[in-house]
Amino acid sequence: MPPAPAARDKVLDAFAAILVTQGERAATLDAVAAHAGVSKGGLLYHFASKQALVDGLLARLAELSAADVIEMRSATGGPVDHFLRTSAQSDTDFDRVYVAVTRLPQDIYPQARQALQAAHEGWYEAVLESVGDPVLARAIVLMGDGLYLEAARTGDWDADSRSRRRTDAHVDELLALVDRVSTALHP
Repeated sequence: MPPAPAARDKVLDAFAAILVTQGERAATLDAVAAHAGVSKGGLLYHFASKQALVDGLLARLAELSAADVIEMRSATGGPVDHFLRTSAQSDTDFDRVYVAVTRLPQDIYPQARQALQAAHEGWYEAVLESVGDPVLARAIVLMGDGLYLEAARTGDWDADSRSRRRTDAHVDELLALVDRVSTALHP
C-alpha cells in the first residue's frame, strides 16, 4: 500500500476537489481543512491564506504541465500522438488540477489564466517542434481541446471499453489526417 500523502499534498488535493465539485466560493479554509482531514492550524501551517492555496495549486499545475511536456517529447509515438491520445483522458492528477484551476474566477485570480496559458504554450511548443508548421500545430492543440470537451460531454473515456475504443478510433482518424496534412506541407 502506498504511503499516505503528506499533509501539504492532502490540503492541495482537497482544495482542488472542492473547486471541481463545488466551486471557488465553497473552497473556504475551513472546508478545505475538513475535506483534507487536517486541522485548520495544520492547513495554515502550510498555506497561510486562500491566496497561498491558489499559489500552491498553480505551482502544482506548472509542475504537472512541465512533466506532461517532457513525457510528450519522449513518447514512443511522438508528441502529437501522445498529446491527442491523452487529451481525452480524465480522472488523472493532471486533469483534476487543470479543471480546478479553470474553476478559479480569473478576474480575482488572473494568475490562473496565466498558468493555463503556460500549459497550453508548452503543449503547442512540443507539437510545433514535431510538425514544424505553426498553423498545423495550433490545429492539433485545438483538436486536443475538442477531444477533451467531447470526452467530458459524453463520458467516453471513462465509460466501458466499447466507448473507449470509439474514442481511440476518433484519435486514430485525427492522427491520419494530421499525417496527410503534414505530408502535403512537407512533401
